[in-house]
Amino acid sequence: MAYFFLAISIASELVGTSMLKASQGFTKLTPSLLTIISFVCSFYFLSLSLKSIPLNTAYAIWSGIGAVATTVISVMIWKEKINLGSIAGITLIIVGVVVLNLLGPGHGPSNEDATKLETSVSK
Repeated sequence: MAYFFLAISIASELVGTSMLKASQGFTKLTPSLLTIISFVCSFYFLSLSLKSIPLNTAYAIWSGIGAVATTVISVMIWKEKINLGSIAGITLIIVGVVVLNLLGPGHGPSNEDATKLETSVSK
């Protein structure tokens, strides 16, 4: 369920970011209200996901997918340009998220477990 909450959080963040662009500096009422509602929803569901997912993993997924999807949205919907540097940066974000998910917390002993293991080995 935590990853479902994280997905809702990411989707809400994407809506909020798009509405932020549409609000034109908070000068348009409806997009401005949707921005606020979307970000409140995003942080609420992110907080629920953090009950089960480690912070660094959840935030890496949230920000990584958010950055990549926001770039795609900016190109597809807002007709913004993308260059080689942007593509390289997005690729590095994806690699970072994958590395954190494969090798990050939860994929080895915790600090407490490592300390216990170290203590028992030294006896």
